Amino acid sequence: MCWEAFLRNKIKYFTFAFIILSALFQSTVHGKEERMSGPAQNGVLIYSGDLSNLSEFYEKLFGMRVVRKTNDFISLETNGFNLIIHVPPFDIPTKAFSSIKLFLTVDDMAMSREEAVKLGGQAFEGEWSNPIFKVSNIADRDGNHIQLRQFNK
Repeated sequence: MCWEAFLRNKIKYFTFAFIILSALFQSTVHGKEERMSGPAQNGVLIYSGDLSNLSEFYEKLFGMRVVRKTNDFISLETNGFNLIIHVPPFDIPTKAFSSIKLFLTVDDMAMSREEAVKLGGQAFEGEWSNPIFKVSNIADRDGNHIQLRQFNK
């Protein structure tokens, strides 16, 4: 790999990391969410080559609603959580690892796992619990891993 290509790839990954980290570390005021009009203060961005396909997965499985749609991205929302599915500004590597994993709350773990598979995702083996909630892992249609959380009642 030539030096310029190496630098371009590093810049792309650092840009992606900056976008994600800046979204995750937005401030709150006195423990209360600061509500402002305009772009979301917190959320997650996922790159995908098929916006509508991946959007449908999150809409159907997690009840998210589309709040904005353009040719470059679809913005989904549920309970104050914003998920942006964006056309990648670079070629997505075929062998990639992301240290970022979504975690989303569901009412019924088993039903959500089954629905994920029906919608073209995957459900991985294993379920773990603590006194507050139980978790398991799935992947969406693009292979992005998601931790499902079901709180104890």
